[in-house]
Amino acid sequence: MALAVTLLKGAYLGGGCCRHKVLHPFLGPLLSNSVSKLYSSYRRPGSQPEKKPSWKNVDFSLKKGFDVLKTQLGMLKKETEDYLIGPGGQPFDQYFLEQTKVVWEFRSQEDLSKWVISSDVEIGGKSEVYLKMGRNNQAAMLYGTLNTEVPRDGETKYSGYCSMRAKPLVGSFARKKYYDWSNFNSLYLRVRGDGRPWMVNIYTDPYFSHQKDDLYNYFMFTRGGPYWEEIKIPFSKFFLSSRGRVQDDQHPIWLDKASLLTLGFTIGDKVDGPFQLELDFIGLLNDRAHTEEFAYEVYEKNPRG
Repeated sequence: MALAVTLLKGAYLGGGCCRHKVLHPFLGPLLSNSVSKLYSSYRRPGSQPEKKPSWKNVDFSLKKGFDVLKTQLGMLKKETEDYLIGPGGQPFDQYFLEQTKVVWEFRSQEDLSKWVISSDVEIGGKSEVYLKMGRNNQAAMLYGTLNTEVPRDGETKYSGYCSMRAKPLVGSFARKKYYDWSNFNSLYLRVRGDGRPWMVNIYTDPYFSHQKDDLYNYFMFTRGGPYWEEIKIPFSKFFLSSRGRVQDDQHPIWLDKASLLTLGFTIGDKVDGPFQLELDFIGLLNDRAHTEEFAYEVYEKNPRG
């Protein structure tokens, strides 16, 4: 409750002109969309001024507001307790000895709700993508049809992609949270594909602003057929795509495993036709035998003799 009082005082002292912008992220569920009406001075020509005070137009639900505030404070309490125990809510001895960890598995519709799908339809393309539970609810099935036909808008030059991306973590009071995979060195997947190549994407959000929205990729080649395959991808194999920074051989850029936002899959092999990818689980592996830090050749471009 003290936190709520502090927020209200800070919003009040911040000035009436921006008070609704400060309160909305925290008290948004209390108010309906009529909040914006308080700051609208438009009136239809010829109509009489409204005699009813504007503050009476607000649909204020005190009970609903306290329920939301109670939920958020409970989440904040749980996050604080986990932080005091250790990384990820685990004691340090368990954390450092952890060899494997399942991050995502697909056994119900609730597991599918943690992911979003998209395609080139967003830019006017014609590809189709769908996500559903597989047979016996033991895996997720990502399928659809790839169409490389370029939209006739005079601007788009390439088309033909479909993707699946995990929703980022959200903490209490809508705070952004990160995955900390610094204790592991490999990504471990159990998949069944149709022989088409996929791109595995890792989205990061480092501390420094000039490194924001870095995207790391790895090409995953499925073999097709009726059998499942287990794929181990060392983090050193991921390469940085061109998003503001350029990776070269003289200044390699390593993946920051302590500030990961989310993970996704993309197909865009420029081949029209149906595709299918089944996912059993996505986990992490700490392979003690793998000591490679950077998988690509590093050398000086102009060595001094």
